[in-house]
Amino acid sequence: MRRLSTNLARSAVGILISAVCVFLVLRGVDLNQTAQILGSADLKWLCLAAAAFGADMFFRALRWQRLIAPIKPVPLRRLSAYMLVGYLANNFLPARLGELVRSHYLGDREGISRSATLGTVVVERVVDTVVLVGIGAVAILVLNIRGVVVSAILVGVALAGLLVVALAVALAAHRLPGGRRLGAYLGRWPRVKGTIVRLRDGLRVAALPKTIAAAGILSVAAWSCTVLAVLAVGQSLGMQLTVGQGSLLASGMNLATAVPSGPGYLGTFEYAGQTIAAAFGITASKGLALALLIHVLALATSSAGGVVALVGLGWQRRNAASASGA
Repeated sequence: MRRLSTNLARSAVGILISAVCVFLVLRGVDLNQTAQILGSADLKWLCLAAAAFGADMFFRALRWQRLIAPIKPVPLRRLSAYMLVGYLANNFLPARLGELVRSHYLGDREGISRSATLGTVVVERVVDTVVLVGIGAVAILVLNIRGVVVSAILVGVALAGLLVVALAVALAAHRLPGGRRLGAYLGRWPRVKGTIVRLRDGLRVAALPKTIAAAGILSVAAWSCTVLAVLAVGQSLGMQLTVGQGSLLASGMNLATAVPSGPGYLGTFEYAGQTIAAAFGITASKGLALALLIHVLALATSSAGGVVALVGLGWQRRNAASASGA
């Protein structure tokens, strides 16, 4: 009951934040002009953007495969399906609950502890955030941007640093003062202690230099595809964005998804895109059209992949041979 109440409270806060962001986005926007801009989008460029988003997901699947490999090798085709089902859930559920969905799916089908699987997802999120913040910081330096956008990226830098420190502490917790005492205390609840131990099994991939290096390189490749998608969407609307501008938009809008929001990151994504576009001299109406089209295309691409994956995987429960701990 307590967990349900916590989830409901978190969802309510996210929906409230989304509502506020939607209000801020629509304030001062000419919706007729935005609709006209969207209606003039060039289909050829949108197809290129969709292909770039597809390539982005391919590199993400490769990255997760590298992170999972030290625990158990999983074929890319099946791993991609688990990941896409999680992305589909993320598009419709608040608080990134899709990460739990894909961890459960992979653990259920491959006989891997779901807690260990979730640990690799946590490592993936940390690597993703660090790379994304790095791209945004470089873009700001290149573009010489000032104001609220810089402040937001600085917050992202602080968040990335905090995540890295938290991950390091989690890996070294048993060596820290009081670590053994805490372990003995948790021994009173074997299931809780077992879950934490298995979670650390997944987190340990962060201590493998070659694995983390590969994950970082694949993250750069994935986000490069996202930048290409942003540039293609801009071209479809007649906006000649530079690589630096596309990089800052991609990093800023996706960092905004870390903020609690309603399903599909509604509002936070558009507000970040519109604010960054304004720093380039793009009007609020055009900025909304750009952010909205990027968002819709990204959601449509990942959702379509998720539906196909879900149909392919079906709802069959795991067999006895694949049973493992939580």
